[in-house]
Amino acid sequence: MIFFPAIDLKDGQCVRLLRGDMDQATVFSDDPGAQAAAFAAAGCQWLHVVDLNGAFEGRPVNAAAVESILAAIDIPIQMGGGIRDIETVDAWLERGVRRVILGTAALRDPNLVRHACIKYPDRIAVGIDAREGRVAVEGWAEVSDMTAQELAQQFEDCGVAAIIYTDIMRDGAMEGPNLEATAELAAAISTPVIASGGVSSMDDLRRVREIGAGKLAGVISGRAVYDGRIDPAAAAALLAE
Repeated sequence: MIFFPAIDLKDGQCVRLLRGDMDQATVFSDDPGAQAAAFAAAGCQWLHVVDLNGAFEGRPVNAAAVESILAAIDIPIQMGGGIRDIETVDAWLERGVRRVILGTAALRDPNLVRHACIKYPDRIAVGIDAREGRVAVEGWAEVSDMTAQELAQQFEDCGVAAIIYTDIMRDGAMEGPNLEATAELAAAISTPVIASGGVSSMDDLRRVREIGAGKLAGVISGRAVYDGRIDPAAAAALLAE
């Protein structure tokens, strides 16, 4: 199981939001490249990067910050936020992003996911962000009628590398992850699932490892890493066991 420290980018800075609210952003670093290098030095195998401005605006916004991350590290990154067409997928993968995450586009334009998976095998992930079980899009500003499981099952046959499942109400709230919903999703599909949202302590990671053994491919954590509640080196080692 892989530990993914999160770098969420807003206005070129590393931030964390509370339950997806852009007006409740805490800045943790103004140097994304240096932050990425610190995670790599701690032994993390991957980074999870989100262009928050891009998610709301529907186009890449924090390209310079992402470039600084790519220049600072050799470990792979998965990245999402504002990626709504194949041209943007092409651009990020050509720049050195290892895996692109399609979120809003997966709901609005499922054929884009299928096209991208054919063009880039094992390099496309689907981000499913849920509020009370329903898929939220456009930077979590809109909630659809579709459930997370219904959306995930649409892509079972097209070679998606991973489903990244986030419980919005847990994200940034330091209340622990919604492991029950995450495990239920993982049991319903064959695509690897990465858990996200609410992971706030090493005890949470131990629960993820216990409940997710054989079901989950990884776990993402952001605020708890910046707050010092989770040591990235210890987290990476724990989940790698």
